[in-house]
Amino acid sequence: MQSLLIGDYKCRVSSVLNKQTKEYGKENLFDKSEETCWNSHQGTPQFIVIQFPQDNGVTLSQVNIMFQGGFVGKDCEIQTMSTNSDSKEFVHSCYFYPKDINTTQQFPIDQTKNTNVKQIKILFPQSTDFFGRITIYQLDILGEPSS
Repeated sequence: MQSLLIGDYKCRVSSVLNKQTKEYGKENLFDKSEETCWNSHQGTPQFIVIQFPQDNGVTLSQVNIMFQGGFVGKDCEIQTMSTNSDSKEFVHSCYFYPKDINTTQQFPIDQTKNTNVKQIKILFPQSTDFFGRITIYQLDILGEPSS
């Protein structure tokens, strides 16, 4: 298992708090610093989409997320888009249920259902924050390039 967030992957997020991308933008998800974070604007749902550069896609095995306690996603969902599909729609992969804590949490993904993945969407339909904000200090997606 290795990090799939290497090379020329692309990321987009649903929103950034007050459009302050320098302070709270998506780049902060991947800088491995506990001093910076992605902070969404208020409202639900919120999401993160990663597009992998590999032509054959990737096989997903785990998502690691460090939330800010009090701004944690509830009843979260992972959706994927496959290189094998003609559809440009995301399909359900699995649900995961983060704890309202500040430490890195690991969420295993069934590898047999998640091969040849071109894009992953991490969906946060609700938040522990009253206003629906999500704050993430670190995000990593683990797996292997598909062959």
